[in-house]
Amino acid sequence: MRVGSFVLAAQFPGQGQGEALHRAVRSVEVAEEAGLDTAWLAEHHFVPYGTCPSAITLAALLLGRTQRIRVGTAVSVLPTVHPVALGEQAALLHVTSGGRFSLGVGRGGPWVDLEVFGSGLAAYEQGFPESLDLLVRWLREPSVAGPGGRFAFREVPVVPRPSEALSDAPGPEVVVACTSPASVRLAAERGLPMLLGMHVGDEEKAEMVALWRQCARAARRPAEEILGAAHVSAGVCQIADKRADAVETLVKAMPGWLKQGLDAHVTVDDRERRMRDPLAYTELLCGLHPVGTPRLCADRLAATSERTGISRFALLVEGSGDLAATEENVRRLGAEVLPHLG
Repeated sequence: MRVGSFVLAAQFPGQGQGEALHRAVRSVEVAEEAGLDTAWLAEHHFVPYGTCPSAITLAALLLGRTQRIRVGTAVSVLPTVHPVALGEQAALLHVTSGGRFSLGVGRGGPWVDLEVFGSGLAAYEQGFPESLDLLVRWLREPSVAGPGGRFAFREVPVVPRPSEALSDAPGPEVVVACTSPASVRLAAERGLPMLLGMHVGDEEKAEMVALWRQCARAARRPAEEILGAAHVSAGVCQIADKRADAVETLVKAMPGWLKQGLDAHVTVDDRERRMRDPLAYTELLCGLHPVGTPRLCADRLAATSERTGISRFALLVEGSGDLAATEENVRRLGAEVLPHLG
């Protein structure tokens, strides 16, 4: 089992953006010290929900500041970037970090980002498979030509080649954020592991893993690839000597952040959107994920792994909104929870 942190760089009420980013960077440095496996970095535009607009840029900084921990994006929003540009950056980080970089990608949402970056709503609604396929080709082949349509270009060499890394992996792993059966099928047909969100529980995640395996077999993916797929489960983790204290920490801090962060999202086409109640959502997360004593947290992670078959976790550890409390939370995760997991 591999446990990592999920870093949103969340801007809590009353905080500045620099404060949120400093806490994000510091939490990853502490995560390496604490023995965590991976730091997964979120990406958002124009909202205080998350103040990092480029997960791959922040990954570059953190790969340079660390020695052991793997750093991944969770996720780079593919409809707002050219897949070749993202592929070049991913290859660069893979080669220069000795294979410590993971590229998580997703569709994002129908947000105003699509207008600002000029990709348009079609890139979100129909263009994700095309972008994903071009990205994966760039990370696996020595030269690539655009297939036509939105991405039409002559054949060009891949520089740097991901295979040049001092690593056993031929290139950076690509993980796909999945929130629907359609995205599960998309990932499975390409043999790419999934990143499953923190808003769903074990039963739904187990169903998505089962669907992934079914679709991967139907697509004739290799058996060893199906059995070895390392899916990632996102969640929340808050540790305290008493479960009530851990819950109280999150219930006091997270609803205010969620409200101002989610309210700031603007759709590109002014479509109506339904947002979760911040308090109810916080309470849901506390019920689904490792929130409580170290023993409870370890048992919750082990139970999720057993029920779902998922072996990797990306845990939001900054739910208190406080730098010192976040650092303590990460250290306790490493010192008091990981030893119980083996």
